[in-house]
Amino acid sequence: MKKAYVFPGQGSQFRGMGADLYANSSKAKELFDQADEILGFSLTKIMFEGSDDELKQTNVTQPAIFLHSVALAAVADDFAPDMVAGHSLGEFSALVAAGGLSFADGLKLVAQRADAMQKACEREPSTMAAILGLSDSIVEEICASIIDEIVVAANYNCPGQIVISGTMEGIRVACEKMKEAGAKRALPLPVGGAFHSPLMEPAREELAQAIADTAFRAMPCPIYQNATAAPSQDLDTIKANLIAQLTAPVRWTQSVENMVRDGAELFIECGPGKVLQGLVRKIAPEAEVAAVGTKAV
Repeated sequence: MKKAYVFPGQGSQFRGMGADLYANSSKAKELFDQADEILGFSLTKIMFEGSDDELKQTNVTQPAIFLHSVALAAVADDFAPDMVAGHSLGEFSALVAAGGLSFADGLKLVAQRADAMQKACEREPSTMAAILGLSDSIVEEICASIIDEIVVAANYNCPGQIVISGTMEGIRVACEKMKEAGAKRALPLPVGGAFHSPLMEPAREELAQAIADTAFRAMPCPIYQNATAAPSQDLDTIKANLIAQLTAPVRWTQSVENMVRDGAELFIECGPGKVLQGLVRKIAPEAEVAAVGTKAV
């Protein structure tokens, strides 16, 4: 049975995340302590004791989910992926867990990515919205019809669930049009900016330089990347897709479909929460899903 390990992105955080790992595993504790040292602030204290508002800050959320995910993979007895993928930020967790980046380099990139995204968010007010119950093509058509504002499909999460991203006014107009077209819901999300849209271009340029300065390692298995949904083990391709990801959509539906096509039968979520297990069930109901350290269902 081919195993696909999948790593979640922003939104999976919760208060107290990682405290059990820290208390019960010396290997995990070492990673948590190393993270605090690299970042120059106590990420672990915020993860274990912080408020929801503190955890929602992009420069906290992204390193926290990355750390939790990579620590889970590090302590798993049978972590042996045939393929990996990560949702947005999770792509960095997947790379580190599979051996394509060192933990320290991966964390530094995630922190730089989060800071660059935060700065891009502050340059122009922007947001995202979840659209439920419309086909991909209709959502894309409506976004394309709004010509005076930036609005794009940002996350293809599963059939009938797309997140759009853009300017405040663009998202407002798009939500109205989506409802008129028959969307079950068109719900603005409590996020600080238009991730995976052209508004992230300043962050993309900043991340490109950071990635160019980072040493990557040979990947022992393919990673299915957000920007293309295609598998790769070529380091130049992996780097280019990591950079493109900031302004390109997360093609999660297509990634899971391609992993199934390539033989994945069991999807194991490695990180906080169960969001990806739910999405995989909707995309590929024939596949088995599990969390790290639990039995497949």
